[in-house]
Amino acid sequence: MSLSMYQASVPVFVRALSNLRHVFLKGEAHAKSKNVADDVLLQTRLVPDMLPLVKQVQIACDMACRGAARLAGAEPKSFEDNETTLAQVYDRIDRALEYVKSFRPEQIDGSETRAIQLKMRSGELNLEGQAYLLHFILPNLFFHCTTAYNLFRGMGVELGKSDFIGSM
Repeated sequence: MSLSMYQASVPVFVRALSNLRHVFLKGEAHAKSKNVADDVLLQTRLVPDMLPLVKQVQIACDMACRGAARLAGAEPKSFEDNETTLAQVYDRIDRALEYVKSFRPEQIDGSETRAIQLKMRSGELNLEGQAYLLHFILPNLFFHCTTAYNLFRGMGVELGKSDFIGSM
């Protein structure tokens, strides 16, 4: 049995965002125990020229939402990047999860060769669906989820690999 585009995308996106939400819950508990305000926590970064924690979650959500939509041949839903509290971050993740879960296998299966065109800062990027999923969406999604995880670890949050990958 082969792996379908739906199986390789939507359930993976849902798991990554669900685990990201779990990591944020642990990070929030740690921050509250240290009296760290939401705005300070969300602006945390490892080095001055990197994007802050809040942007990591925004991009992770965007990757999953835009990835599912483009694979389905739909116009991606846009989310405003205006989160300043943890409650708003959880809402963002929850809305992204709801949106990603709204896509059905019949919308995404068969999208391996669907033309995907992205406007990037460096110019246009043209990919077929399978390459878009495997070489653009998944690496970006996991990069930003991993970066959020690492930011929390750097703050001293007790997290392990099972927090990141979830239970099997």
